[in-house]
Amino acid sequence: MPQTSLISADTGPMYVPPFNKMPSENVRDFVRAIGGAELITTGDDGYPRATLLPIVWAGDRVIAHLARANDHWRQIAPDSPALVVCRGDQAYVSPSWYDAKAEHHRVVPTWNYSTVHLTGRATVHDDVEWVRRAVTLLTDQEESGRPDPWAVTDAPAAFIDGQLRGIVGVEVIVEQVSAKAKLSQNRSLADRTGVVAGLADEPSAQARAMAETMRGQLPT
Repeated sequence: MPQTSLISADTGPMYVPPFNKMPSENVRDFVRAIGGAELITTGDDGYPRATLLPIVWAGDRVIAHLARANDHWRQIAPDSPALVVCRGDQAYVSPSWYDAKAEHHRVVPTWNYSTVHLTGRATVHDDVEWVRRAVTLLTDQEESGRPDPWAVTDAPAAFIDGQLRGIVGVEVIVEQVSAKAKLSQNRSLADRTGVVAGLADEPSAQARAMAETMRGQLPT
């Protein structure tokens, strides 16, 4: 399926300061690396529903599936507005890590994170062959590159048919893409270096992962 450029990653409803804009060429790789996202839609009662799903973002479509027992899919009318949120690592940033703290103390805490929002229209597909193709697409994506990749056709056909009856497909036609990487880019190099060192010493795996992400953004 073609990987169209779609809409520039600096558009969309999410607030993205210029210095936090994720480069457009990185957005699809970011979503692919994470693999899962929250599908958010509004139910008949006006309240939002959300389900975390593995996804495939191909061209201008997000492909996923939900358990039939999950009532969320019954609340999705054809072409209803939808938001797909794909979140990366996040971490608290202590002002004590800033070099500027020792200079003037005019510093406050913040929260660093990366996220991609895909906004569009969702449609449910309660058709076994559509769902079979969707599951095959997802499986091929996740198994690609493994030394002994598993395929849907490896399992007995009758078994797969039974499993497919327990899920329904969902497709989101993506209309807007917003991508944000809040990695202290508005701070001085000394402050950013201090944040990387501080996060690297945190007990949280997410904080340490954020340190590595930020380290990769520092000038060499």
